[in-house]
Amino acid sequence: MKLSLATALLLGTATPAFAVGQLPAGVAPVSYDITVRPDAKAMTFSGEEDVTITVARATKTIVLNAADLKIATATLDGQAMPFTLDATKQQLTLTSPAFVAAGEHKLHFAWTGTINTSAAGFFAIDYTNPDGAAARMLVTQFEAPDARRFAPMWDEPAYKATFALSTVAPGGQTAFSNMPTSSVTKQGDGTTLYRFAETPKMSSYLLFLGMGDVERKTVMAGKTEIGIITRRGVVDQGDYALAQAKRLLTYYNDYFGQPYPLPKLDMIAGPGSSQFFGAMENWGAIFYFEPELLYDQKRATQSGKQRIYTVVAHEMAHQWFGDLVTMRWWDDLWLNEGFASWMENKSSVDLNPEWYAAATAVAQDREGALQADATAATHPIIRKIETVDQIGEAFDGITYLKGQAVIGMMEATLGPDTFRDGIRRYMAKYKYSNTATDQLWAELSAAADKPVAPVAHDFTLQPGVPLVTMTGARCIAGSTRVTLTQSRFGYDATAKQVQNWRVPLTLGMVGRPTTSVTVRGAAATPVTVAGCGTLVLNRDKQSYVRVSYSAAGHAAIVRDFNTLALTDQLGTLGDDFALAKGGNQKLDRYFADVAAVGADANPLLWQTIAGQLADLSRRVPKGPARAAMYGRVAATLAPVMQRVGFAAGKDESPLVSTLRETLIAVLGDVGNADVAAKARTYVAALASDPQAIPAAIRAPILGTYASNATSGEWDALLALALAEKNPVVKNGYVRLLGAADDDALAKRALSLLESERLSTPQKASLLHAIANGHPDLAFDFAVSHMALINTLVETSNRAGFVTSLGGGSDDPAMPGKITAFATANLPVAARGSAKATVASMAARRMVNARIRADIAKWATSGS
Repeated sequence: MKLSLATALLLGTATPAFAVGQLPAGVAPVSYDITVRPDAKAMTFSGEEDVTITVARATKTIVLNAADLKIATATLDGQAMPFTLDATKQQLTLTSPAFVAAGEHKLHFAWTGTINTSAAGFFAIDYTNPDGAAARMLVTQFEAPDARRFAPMWDEPAYKATFALSTVAPGGQTAFSNMPTSSVTKQGDGTTLYRFAETPKMSSYLLFLGMGDVERKTVMAGKTEIGIITRRGVVDQGDYALAQAKRLLTYYNDYFGQPYPLPKLDMIAGPGSSQFFGAMENWGAIFYFEPELLYDQKRATQSGKQRIYTVVAHEMAHQWFGDLVTMRWWDDLWLNEGFASWMENKSSVDLNPEWYAAATAVAQDREGALQADATAATHPIIRKIETVDQIGEAFDGITYLKGQAVIGMMEATLGPDTFRDGIRRYMAKYKYSNTATDQLWAELSAAADKPVAPVAHDFTLQPGVPLVTMTGARCIAGSTRVTLTQSRFGYDATAKQVQNWRVPLTLGMVGRPTTSVTVRGAAATPVTVAGCGTLVLNRDKQSYVRVSYSAAGHAAIVRDFNTLALTDQLGTLGDDFALAKGGNQKLDRYFADVAAVGADANPLLWQTIAGQLADLSRRVPKGPARAAMYGRVAATLAPVMQRVGFAAGKDESPLVSTLRETLIAVLGDVGNADVAAKARTYVAALASDPQAIPAAIRAPILGTYASNATSGEWDALLALALAEKNPVVKNGYVRLLGAADDDALAKRALSLLESERLSTPQKASLLHAIANGHPDLAFDFAVSHMALINTLVETSNRAGFVTSLGGGSDDPAMPGKITAFATANLPVAARGSAKATVASMAARRMVNARIRADIAKWATSGS
């Protein structure tokens, strides 16, 4: 799916005596045989299961997980067992009158449950077929703590077991799961009984079941059948993902040194949405919401096409990092998500060189990590997880993006071949088992023949961003002697508290070989570099660090900006932009970088600059100052927009296509009249031609139209949304209804949440969209309509949803309102998201106070 170091638990198997979660140790599952019978019309299901367990030592109690299930029967070795359900702990406890002896036993349960309307546990996706008929697909989503809503089980990652799943589907529908079917039997009542082959040993959150009126299309990759499963009529839109999955399976089989172990790998497309995930790596049955998997050539942009690749690459990487080898407990979630994020980029560098994936990672993923890690809201990559609510909080930018960046730094430090050898050792040693992070460091150390953990611990066991500063440089006899010092970078006082890292760093003159050094602590580090000239710190930006230059050093960077490697150009823009926001230097250094970039520079540079200027624009208060900034941004970007144009050129670079998307979006956001007029013309034509907007610019054109909409135009957009039969297009229109800049239109959008015109997931996505531009309205609405909100959001993610809605507010009262809401409505252990939101808001206020004068100066300077 798109963060405690358990050093004492360095065992490769999930033996019950070493469980590290919330369930008591001593009893563990070996195998499950589960049968469920859903009633899609009633939105309920019934289930039965037989579970083979091992008992390590005699006990009178057996504790496992169950949530929102009505247990009808519980037996142990055929004898009825008294039981209790603890809804708060989500635990089912069986109490035997006599001691249960050590050894193997059989449990049996029967129960009923609810099919949900939001993406948690067993849930329904409602949509409309092209002929207007209503349809319903049933699927499951179990990560992290929601398999317990499907069946009683040991729902923690360390309790790996095998699963044999059976289900009954209505006639004319198909059921699908992690494994191929072992039998399909027509029943006397017209239904079909599906039995699926037993899975390998795996964690409960990876189990999957789906059914519906679907089509399946396949390709073979060696001995593995790769399939696409979709609602009827769109299966051909899976061709692109199928082709990429075939390439990726070959690539990953080689990289990991372990062949994919299941006989098939299905990718299932659901025509719905969730506020919290786009895809889920169920072993052998990866679930995606449609925009993340299906390539609709009539509507998809280039960036959308690239995202399909990266999401597929991410989820397929999980088939090894997460599924084959799984973290023992959620403390080490980054072992799943950080590595899958890194592998999506690693594979793209090798398989799609025209996308400049390494440079894109510097500009986007690396910056995302460094931004998230620079406030009091940050936390270590490896964090202590104790409650269900805290598990949901762990799926954040630190886990994904910082995890990815630190892995990339370790690969760069050890060398790609050595790093890969360590990964292969790790996979071979721990397949079908559970691990903690130090087990990975041990295998990398063995491959490198040197300790890896000291550096790795500095970046995974403590939060924050190191800052390396060049304090002096002298050219002596053809070499340059430079002094480097280390401190901590941050936007607020808490994030600047003193910490020390061992920072692996490469530096060198432009066009010359690099020198490697480890910058340790606050003491000055002297380094001698071959040659004299323009010195670049953190070459290719492979280390997780901000760098700062002396005045003379930065002047040289600006002078020779166009001779730097693209990664170093992008990294310099990112560092100077952030250092100004952090108060380490003035914003004029960043603007000097921008001035050095020509209109015909690499499109990634202008895409990055456009995004940064949009960030600055949002920091200016409404009124004349914002209008001046909008004008300066438009004047800066207009020549680039003129060069790329609205129409895609023949055989143009994918970078140009994605730049065009960004320019239209940013210019539309700042109210550029030409772009807004173009958007209105295109959208008006949709009334007679659903394909009137070219696919390459569809998303940013619609976004521009929506943000600048008048009351009448908003009405037209609402009419498009209500009339649309394609569920994915309809969901997109619904989100756009929340994008209008006008407060009155935002209030009209809020009124839709209380109507029956939208589905539950559509209402959640609309509220989220409104919060992007109108956080105060969205937050206040949510607080006053909590009964409604609780029906919209997946249970395991409710704690952070409402507080996040107000995160973009500039109202000085909002942090207090968020804190008061959390105090009144959330248990102490579930308030982490609220604290993080308030801390991020405080950091934003500090940044705004530092740089608004610099922004105003640039906006009115005209040069």
